Formats: sequence, C-alpha cells, structure tokens
Amino acid sequence: MGREGPVAARPTRLRESADGGRRPLGAGAASHDRVRGIRSSWRRFASSPVAVIGLLLTVLFVLVAALASYIAPSDPFSFAGTPFEPPSRKHWLGTDDLGRDVFAGVVHGARTSLFVGVAVAGASLVIGTVVGGVAGFAGGKVDDSLMRLTELSQVLPRFFLALTVVALFGPGLRNMVLVLALTSWELTARVARSGVLAVKELEYVTAAEALGSSPWRNLRTHVLPNTIAPVVALASLQVGGAILIEASLSFLGLGDPNVISWGYMLNNAQSFVRRAWWMSVFPGLAIAVAVLGVNLLGDALNDFWNPRSRSSAGGSG
Repeated sequence: MGREGPVAARPTRLRESADGGRRPLGAGAASHDRVRGIRSSWRRFASSPVAVIGLLLTVLFVLVAALASYIAPSDPFSFAGTPFEPPSRKHWLGTDDLGRDVFAGVVHGARTSLFVGVAVAGASLVIGTVVGGVAGFAGGKVDDSLMRLTELSQVLPRFFLALTVVALFGPGLRNMVLVLALTSWELTARVARSGVLAVKELEYVTAAEALGSSPWRNLRTHVLPNTIAPVVALASLQVGGAILIEASLSFLGLGDPNVISWGYMLNNAQSFVRRAWWMSVFPGLAIAVAVLGVNLLGDALNDFWNPRSRSSAGGSG
C-alpha cells in the first residue's frame, strides 16, 4: 500500500498529445518555455533600431559576398569597356582607368573583406577564449602568467605590426590575417576570464566538482558555455576593425595585387579622383556600409548579452 501513492500520482504527469499519445508534461513545458524564451529574446533584440539596422546591413554584406559570382559573373580584373566610362545602364558603377567594371570589383571585393574579417574574428574568439578561460579557471601562477602575456601582446600596435610584416614577407592575405589574428585576441581573453571567474563559483559548478567531474571537463561543459555569449559579441566587433586595416594596407599598396579588394580599388583610384569620381566613391561607400553594419550589430549583441556594460557606460557618463 505504501507504493500505491506514487504509482497513482504518476499519470498526472502525463497529458494527451495531438495524435492521442501521451508524453511527459515536464518535457512539453520545457520545450514551450524554450520557444517562448527565444521569441521574447528576439522581440527584445528587434525592438532596438540600431540592432535591426546593423543586422540588415550585415546580412546585405554577407549576401553580396556569398553571391558575388552570381551578382557579377564577370572577372573583376577583365576589361569590360572603354576606360573612365561613367555609371550607366551597361556599367552601373562605371569603369576604371583600364576599362574594368567597378561594380564587379565592389561586389567581389566584399568577399575579400568578409574573409579577412571573419578569419580574424574567429581566430580572436578561439585564442581569447582558450587563454582567458584557462587563466580564469586555473588561477594562481597560470593566471598571472597568461595575463602578463596578454598585456604584452596588447601593447603591440596592430596596424604598424601588420605593416612591418607585410613589408618584410611580401603582400598576401595569409600574412595579413595571421598578423591581425595574433594581435586581436587580448580583449577577448580578458572578457572570457572575467566571465569564467564569475561562473566557476556558482553552485552547479561546485556541485559537478563534488560529484567527481574533472576540472577541464567542468570548464568545457559547464563554465565556458555559460560565458561564451559576451565573448562572441566582442569578437564580432573585431570584424569591422579587420576590414578597415585590410583596406588601409591595400590602399597603401601592401595588399595582394592578385586579389580584388576595396582598398586595392581605392589605391588605383587615388590618381583619378577628379576625372572619375566613381572609382573612389563606390569602394569607399562599400567599406563604410560594411563596417557600419557589423559594428552596429556587434554593439547591439554586446548590449543584449552583456547589459552591465551598457549600464556601466551610462553611469560613468
């Protein structure tokens, strides 16, 4: 008789599904709460005009880069018409001094900028998360050593270091991405470390340790997944900076001459600003729109996932 109570109560945890079956009420409620939480988060994110504008501009940038071969099938280095043709129906953005189509160059240049930005941001995310996560979780001498390394790397000027490496080892996207990736992870590491320090003392983390979970398993499965959101938001801000530095180096003639980029187009247009304004205006607008979009989106994600940064900024003002 002592066991009849739990057995009789068990059906109350089940409910009829649409097909006549029965499923646990807890699973359905959890799924419903998850969907409702996603919808609530999206409404909160979409309520910000800055977030919506940044998202739209970033999506436009990514789509142009991904569909460049379909939007502008012609080779951006091929001759498409007579030199210095102004924008027209045949050449929407005109032609340059060699008769190359400016529209094709702008479209295919988006692919180069997206590659550099995403590669640098991805490397910053991985390196910064590993360094900051290990430093915050291990503590002690490991933390001190990794933070000193972070400070040492932080004092290196990114642009001039990239300028030096490209000048010494020759132009190329590989060298450029490598230098930018190795000098852009410091702030990401600091944010990851602060998040780990806050999470590792929570009850569910200490309970997992008490149940025999190894420290590194605990870090991988319990700590890092709950600190990654602000790190991703910060890494997204690295995309715009990487695009600007790549464009600056290419404008100075230190980019890869075999790869079309917006900076390369600006470098080629600097001698013809008065004669053919479209050669410089449209690549410049492309850089401005892409950087503005990813920066607005990154700021919105940072405010969404790390509201304390917004409140502290408002309090300091």
